[in-house]
Amino acid sequence: MSVNTVINQYYAAACVNIASISYGAFCGWPSAGFLTLQSKTESPFEQGPMTNEQASWVGAILCAGGFVGSLLFSWLAERCGKKVGLLLVAIPSLLSWLLIPFATSINYLLASRFLGGVGGGASFSLVPVYVTEITEDRVRGTIGSFLVLSCNFGILIVFVLGNFLSYKAVPLILATLPVIFLIGVIFLPETPQYLMKSNKHEAAEKSLRYFRNYRRKSKEQNELFKDELEKLKVKKGGTINDSSPLEWNDFNNPIARKAFVIGIALMALNQFCGCFAMLNYTATIFKQSGSSLSPTLSAIIVGFIQLIGSYISTMLVERAGRKLLLATSAIGTGFGLFSLGLYSYLSENGYQLENFNWIPIASFSFAVCVGSMGVLTLPFLVVSEVMPPKIRNIGCMICMEVLWVFAFLVLKYLPLMTLSLGMHGTMFVFACCCLAGAIFVIAFVPETKGKSIEAIMKMLE
Repeated sequence: MSVNTVINQYYAAACVNIASISYGAFCGWPSAGFLTLQSKTESPFEQGPMTNEQASWVGAILCAGGFVGSLLFSWLAERCGKKVGLLLVAIPSLLSWLLIPFATSINYLLASRFLGGVGGGASFSLVPVYVTEITEDRVRGTIGSFLVLSCNFGILIVFVLGNFLSYKAVPLILATLPVIFLIGVIFLPETPQYLMKSNKHEAAEKSLRYFRNYRRKSKEQNELFKDELEKLKVKKGGTINDSSPLEWNDFNNPIARKAFVIGIALMALNQFCGCFAMLNYTATIFKQSGSSLSPTLSAIIVGFIQLIGSYISTMLVERAGRKLLLATSAIGTGFGLFSLGLYSYLSENGYQLENFNWIPIASFSFAVCVGSMGVLTLPFLVVSEVMPPKIRNIGCMICMEVLWVFAFLVLKYLPLMTLSLGMHGTMFVFACCCLAGAIFVIAFVPETKGKSIEAIMKMLE
């Protein structure tokens, strides 16, 4: 097959991932926004600057919104289709940005962050499923990794804008992203799988033709197209494209149980790998290293490092494979965290480390870059691939709900952890989680690179 057959798949992925860019920017907005909100002279709040306690809730409520968004939009996608669910993502995303410049109290900001979380939860639930259902096996990994690449691109954008523009200008500019997303997605077809399950056979064939860009009726293309269309045919009581009503046995069978174990474990690795903690310590780590860089400039550097790591993942995922990238990323991230923890431990105990003040930045950069190559990018793709098609929407939703619970725990209780264990103890704990995650990936996660959904299901039997 020629490159032309995947053009529309790349275009569709680019359109739906505009929502990921918006969510990434929303996640990174507090980096510069909180500096203004906690300033005694610049805070727009009538009651005065935002306190540290309020800031912790503003950060954590994002996860509550993500929990609701995953649940609500996964249900909408099951009932109304992936395209309808994706179109509705624009509403909470747009409102979340528009509330920020007009916020005069913490309640406005809490509502904004909750709605932003709803949009993020919806995006991370629907985009991987949509992409999995429209892409060919040979490019599914590359296109699937756009999700976190786009998210990191959004983070970098907001870091740069926050460094050069005013507090109110940034959200007003970024509010255009949900609008662009809506315009792009409204012209995309529904996925062929959903249309076929809805007994809309002609629409399913038309959708598949669009995503495969089959306009020339060559004999080779006709045969390939017919084979793929035949695989989409709805079957009663089968594993692939089963349209029969959901039953308990659909979730409680060997394939589904293995898929859920893999999905939940990868969600835990994604959150407890320590990269999130690293990003919260950006300014502290740069300060420890003796760097004179400002917090906003430090954040830009970190955002760029993240983007490079996720771009490398996109380039390697169909060459090195998911399993190798995940395992290597987990081990590398753990090594970077251990190095940082060891430096912190020695520094706190009075050792003279003036000649080694480059270690925090090097460890920090290495952990973030390597983490973005695998443990931060690939879990969402792998979960959408290993989940049985009949329960894919609900299965991915459940895994995402678990992710949001983990994220809330990390966001809300990380300060208590660092207070009781110190930064070095926290880094050591996350390093151990990375090692445990690498062992799990090597032992239990199947390699899905280039394999059809049918082949993946057989591997899980």
